[in-house]
Amino acid sequence: MIFQKKKYIGLVLIVSLLTLGFILMSGGGSNDPNVFNEKIFSFRRITLAPIIVMSSYVALIWLILKKSSN
Repeated sequence: MIFQKKKYIGLVLIVSLLTLGFILMSGGGSNDPNVFNEKIFSFRRITLAPIIVMSSYVALIWLILKKSSN
């Protein structure tokens, strides 16, 4: 194995958090092109989701570069 079991568990958790961030960013569109939907500028899509995604990437890089405790 390349990583230890703890790293694989952390990897799964971080990737699921990353997926959650992208899911939070999605949506907000309108089916009618002549109608503008204000939900696209919500706190969830503009602030919360990008913070989750960026912190997930930082945690993922940290997890991969962290030295093993062997």
